[in-house]
Amino acid sequence: MDKHINFIELEKACAKSGCPLCTIISERAERYIDGMLFEHVSDRVFRKEFREAGGFCSAHSQKLDSFRDGLAVAILSRDILEDRIAAFGKRRAWKPKGRCPVCVERERIEKEYLTFLVQADGGENGKAVQQFFTASEGFCAPHYAKLLEVSKSVPRWLTSFHETKFEELLRRTSRFIELSAYGRGAEFARLSEKDKLVWKELARNLRGGD
Repeated sequence: MDKHINFIELEKACAKSGCPLCTIISERAERYIDGMLFEHVSDRVFRKEFREAGGFCSAHSQKLDSFRDGLAVAILSRDILEDRIAAFGKRRAWKPKGRCPVCVERERIEKEYLTFLVQADGGENGKAVQQFFTASEGFCAPHYAKLLEVSKSVPRWLTSFHETKFEELLRRTSRFIELSAYGRGAEFARLSEKDKLVWKELARNLRGGD
């Protein structure tokens, strides 16, 4: 069942623009935060772990602004503010004893899907996975690096796909820089709209993001 769900989610993510794993993580993170606010505010174990971590990291804390459960946010945040005040009263900085729960969940999802992608090769759904994945934009640089870290036996089609992708991105970036030089405006104007904005594509691929 887990593999079935992973197959469906990966296929849907590959049909969208951007890194499929970034898409999955972003969507799962939203559901995780929503579920946390709805279900875990009264969970003492979760409250303790959340408090020790100092809540979410800066990036994931910003996502709380888009949720309407202000009471849950207030209850969780009050615990953290109390700890800050106590530390300030002792004239020292507060230090976390745990990690952002969403970051922990993010890493779990990364490993789950990277492992699934590698293990799917050669399986009954292997050809289907290869087909819809190679039709996507592929992984961003951070997630491809994570793939190489997670598995020592990445399928050749997967490494070839990404090597070609990043080499082509480098070629297009170099062309963009070359034609941005003074006096080459006419040549630059003939670039496709996609190639004129390759710097955005490059930045997105290098940073990744959920």
